[in-house]
Amino acid sequence: MNTSTGIHPRNHAVATWLLICCALVFAMVVLGGVTRLTGSGLSMVDWRPLMGWLPPLTDIEWQRVFELYQSSPEFQKVNSHMDVHAFKSIFWLEYLHRLLGRTIGIVFLVPFIAFLVKGYIRKSEWAKYLLMFVLGGMQGVLGWYMVKSGLVDVPQVSQYRLTAHLVAAFAIYAFMFWVAMSLLFPATGDKKHAWYPRALALTILTSVTIISGGFVAGLKAGKIYNTFPMMGDYWLPPGLFALEPVWRNFFDNIVTVQLDHRILAITTLIATISFWYYARRADVPARTRPALTALLHTVLIQVILGITTLLLMVPVALGAAHQAVAMLLFTVSLYVLHSLRRVS
Repeated sequence: MNTSTGIHPRNHAVATWLLICCALVFAMVVLGGVTRLTGSGLSMVDWRPLMGWLPPLTDIEWQRVFELYQSSPEFQKVNSHMDVHAFKSIFWLEYLHRLLGRTIGIVFLVPFIAFLVKGYIRKSEWAKYLLMFVLGGMQGVLGWYMVKSGLVDVPQVSQYRLTAHLVAAFAIYAFMFWVAMSLLFPATGDKKHAWYPRALALTILTSVTIISGGFVAGLKAGKIYNTFPMMGDYWLPPGLFALEPVWRNFFDNIVTVQLDHRILAITTLIATISFWYYARRADVPARTRPALTALLHTVLIQVILGITTLLLMVPVALGAAHQAVAMLLFTVSLYVLHSLRRVS
């Protein structure tokens, strides 16, 4: 036992490993956003999860990969002007995205096996960590399933599959982060803090807002109505319920999807400010207090980034930053929630 922290060295080692994996998943999400924003996601039209580690290394290999891309709808309908040199600029981002996914698998699996051999992870907990690994593998399959939706007819991935891919990444991240926090901050009591339900509600609201952002990204809904707070000349623009049945508008109608995200974002901002204002006056655990300040600052930065990204018609740097801060806000929300569970 580390007497200065009260954490067993074994738990500290496992938690550090999990947090490193979390950092890699964080980077994966951000890189995935850059890949999408630059139109690079459909540049690799085949999937070789075991043999696809190396990129093309010769001119002949580059030409072969480029010819595969030339058979795709994206090349034929969008990028027919490209030669092999221009193709390389979009290929590398998608390649790095997939390579990082494989790297995460290795960074997870090798220490996991080592911790099992050393007895750092109890047998009763093996299933929990194996589930993390399986979910990571399924996420790779889901990513390819998403890409395949853009390789037929219309060269654009399904917003449903893109959002599912995003949600799965956040879920895996949350799972690992929560377990790491539980190792670093063991429960000190049997009851949840009185503020836990409100923290849970705020985390759910933040998550729903992020999910709505996935649909905005998938439909490129940030490219229309680039004004704020009004949408052009309207508070409620025309065409909100143009699709039938009505529920489809919330997932397929770019006007409705953008309005939904605006409403959810402002609601999350107001709810977070209210939560911060009242929780800081309550009798909350000591480690919760600095997290409350971080929560307030992060949500303010995120809203400012979101508005700026919209007004400037989604430049790559701001779009990627907006996605990164969304994950940061989610992380702080999880930390606050965890700090209020099972306290004395």
